[in-house]
Amino acid sequence: MIKKELIEKLISEILTDEYFIVEVTIKTGNSIEVVIDGDNGINIQKCVDVSRHIEQHLDRESEDFELNVSSAGLGNPFKIYRQYLKNIGKNVEVRLNNEKPVTGTLVKVDAEGFDLETTTLEKQEGKSKKVEVVKTLRFNFENNPEVRNSISFK
Repeated sequence: MIKKELIEKLISEILTDEYFIVEVTIKTGNSIEVVIDGDNGINIQKCVDVSRHIEQHLDRESEDFELNVSSAGLGNPFKIYRQYLKNIGKNVEVRLNNEKPVTGTLVKVDAEGFDLETTTLEKQEGKSKKVEVVKTLRFNFENNPEVRNSISFK
């Protein structure tokens, strides 16, 4: 069985500081899945480069394998801390357990969690029109929030 540590080492040999590993999974039958990302996104050529580098350093004669290298994907949940950092200032959707998702701007990230700035329309006492209210919500990583980029077509 091919070791995850070997794949991670091979990936780190080719990625520059602006790119990072999101996840490496090795399933039964040496089915290797690699997910990478970059501080400014990632293009298909970088995925191809990583795939070729891994293939050049593994011997199919001694151990057959299947390899899939892909980007983190816009609609996929964040998996590592660096994905939160790269998305500061961007709109994200946060879901805790089975609650209704909350959408807002990721404004701050630290080791314990992150702050999300939301804007809602609320009826104010003594006013006939709803007023825009900005709130900052705190989410802790220990509560395992599911966070992904929010895509808006407005």
